[in-house]
Amino acid sequence: NLFGPQTPTPSFYRSAMRDLRKFNVSLGKCEAIFDGRSDNMVEFLDRVANDLGNTSAIIRERSEFHNGGWFDTRADDRFWFAFGQLYGYYGILSAAGADFENVVTQRGLAPIYTETMKQLRAALRIQPLIISNGREDGWIMPTHLATMGFYILRVRSNLVEMRDILAR
Repeated sequence: NLFGPQTPTPSFYRSAMRDLRKFNVSLGKCEAIFDGRSDNMVEFLDRVANDLGNTSAIIRERSEFHNGGWFDTRADDRFWFAFGQLYGYYGILSAAGADFENVVTQRGLAPIYTETMKQLRAALRIQPLIISNGREDGWIMPTHLATMGFYILRVRSNLVEMRDILAR
């Protein structure tokens, strides 16, 4: 808690949006420089992996303790949140692959990077009409949350592996 007046959240976000637009304009004019170094990629991969780890924990908790099959009214919230996150990261990681192309090539990350993108696409193909949160050993009601969690962990595992390769 800081002493004194603080910037209200809407003002803070408006200021951040102005700064982002200013940066994008300078980037478009080639005045800003993106430095696609391996240490920058490590930091980027860490952030994405940590974010996916948090989502995995949320899905695990819901899947493990609230497995009511088709009657779990919150399963769809968790599933579609994870789906949206993976959709966003698919786009971001696609662009990052181009941004860090030299690092990916020089450090031999192309096969694992390609596999990560395949896994993201596979996760995005899961689009059931009704989200079910059945038991993992159940055979009548599937567990879409556990399936989505599986893909999240596969992607996260690949990101951590890439990060470890870059850290060597």
